[in-house]
Amino acid sequence: MSQEIEHLQCLIIGSGPAGYTAAIYAARADMKPVIYTGMVPGGQLTQTTEVDNFPGYPKGITGPIMMEDLRMQAERFGTDVRFGYATKVDFSGTVHQVEIDGIKTVTADTVIIATGATAKWLGLDSEQKYNGFGVSACAVCDGFFFKNQEVAIVGAGDTAAEEATYLAKLCSKVHMLVRRDEFRASKAMVHRVMNTPNIEVHYNSETKEILGDGQVVTGVRVLNNKDQSEKVLDVTGFFVAIGHKPNTELFNGILDMDETGYLITQPNTTATNIPGVFACGDVQDNVYRQAITAAGTGCMAALEAERYLAAKEDVA
Repeated sequence: MSQEIEHLQCLIIGSGPAGYTAAIYAARADMKPVIYTGMVPGGQLTQTTEVDNFPGYPKGITGPIMMEDLRMQAERFGTDVRFGYATKVDFSGTVHQVEIDGIKTVTADTVIIATGATAKWLGLDSEQKYNGFGVSACAVCDGFFFKNQEVAIVGAGDTAAEEATYLAKLCSKVHMLVRRDEFRASKAMVHRVMNTPNIEVHYNSETKEILGDGQVVTGVRVLNNKDQSEKVLDVTGFFVAIGHKPNTELFNGILDMDETGYLITQPNTTATNIPGVFACGDVQDNVYRQAITAAGTGCMAALEAERYLAAKEDVA
């Protein structure tokens, strides 16, 4: 690692709705923020085709264009947006050290973590082929596009059960694919699924292939892992609800996390257990995971970082 060290007032790690919103607020507060985008500039939304539920876009917008708009807005106020990713952090001192790309050290008075979370996928080639064209990992985001259509959802936990009942309000029928012969979800959520007439649960069922016409999803081939029989379900949408993985490996042993790896922030704030380090967006939100809630916590993180700096100046 080189000895080149740059000092910043505000370093933002990650560039989804949370990171860019934090940058907009931090830049307007004259904190001269620097964003390192990570390997996927714009985050998960860059892999989403249509975004219809973010306020201010009455005709909808594509995920990549929306992220480009947020980037340009952040840059308009002076944010320095850089392609690169954090490879190591040291939060043991009053000034925080972050290694970038394994070659450069940046120090910062405040660090805002907006590294997001990554949806868990089944690992099928057909899943990636039709991702955004009938395949989705967010029923709340994309369910509207399948109104009055038949869809399938894979998963057996509370999230899958909740998303299945959400889809059932929009879709004519929901096929729920459960790999084992029972749910992992709580009894209350299972009861809700079982009492929703247009949800059909397929136990001992594994997805073999998502079928399509080369453009959109037309069905799913399902294997019964008990008797090895196969069947095809005629669906136009396929939802994956097997969980998300927060991008927090970098902070293991440094920042407080829950049992699934999400960063723990203090109640009603974005503050972590390290003074001057804040976390926003999906990296600390395992409940809502929406662009608008990520943006909201990005705003909170920037405001709290500004107050943290002001308090330090008052003491000095």
